[in-house]
Amino acid sequence: MESHFDSHVEQDIEDEFQKSLKEMISSLLKGNNWGLPDHLYHYQGFWLTPTFLQGVMLAQQQFEAQPTDIILCSAPRTGTAWLKSLTFATITRTSYDDSTTPLLFKTPHDVVPFMELDHAHFSVNRHPLLATHAPYSFLPTSIIDSGCKIIYICRDPKDTFVSMYHICASWYGPYWDHVLRYWKASLEHPNKFMFLKYEKMNEDTVLYLKKLAEFMGCPFSSEEQKKRMPEKIVKMCSFKNISNLEVNKSGKHREGQGNLEIENKIYFRKGRLEIGRMI
Repeated sequence: MESHFDSHVEQDIEDEFQKSLKEMISSLLKGNNWGLPDHLYHYQGFWLTPTFLQGVMLAQQQFEAQPTDIILCSAPRTGTAWLKSLTFATITRTSYDDSTTPLLFKTPHDVVPFMELDHAHFSVNRHPLLATHAPYSFLPTSIIDSGCKIIYICRDPKDTFVSMYHICASWYGPYWDHVLRYWKASLEHPNKFMFLKYEKMNEDTVLYLKKLAEFMGCPFSSEEQKKRMPEKIVKMCSFKNISNLEVNKSGKHREGQGNLEIENKIYFRKGRLEIGRMI
């Protein structure tokens, strides 16, 4: 049983680590963040906001991946919310249906938390589905060593740039460096990594959902396929459906958390491809 003294010592160590992180970040090369309050800081080849950089570095120290974890990786604005919706609905399909799923009253980003922003609040019995925008080289060692599965989604950089313009700035760039490092890892470790292209998924979402389910270890049974379960999940997670839910039309994500606060509707920008224009 942890004593008050032990708890106090751990807090002192945590405070000292946070202080050293802030000092290190303040010494880095910085650039403008498209007029937003936070600057972008250059660290190990990538540009990040101080909040995300600090979160990633804390996760490297503290996050313990489990073999059953499934980590959704992406650069910002590349279909993250869509991928979160599809994978969550697939994994939890025996617990919820389209009338009871938490996706009806929570945003995809609330249902599937970000490792670098939320890991400090994870419970021992946390859900195995997590997400991160961190570049491959920034992932905690435990993710690489644990045997967990990693799913990466990329998107046409022109669309990504337009979407970034609507929300913030080019976090975690350069974009192609972010994509290529995960792509190379997927070639080297195909059993651990699944590399997806947003546009290909959009062309035949049911096919790719079946591939996702297989990769995640929860394939659709022949009975489920007869009942058109994959098609039902794709429909439930479509842009038209998700973007019209009240939770995604109003309210704010991370309300009260300073520069992290953002209107939920920003995540659902209608574009040329109606299905999955969720970022």
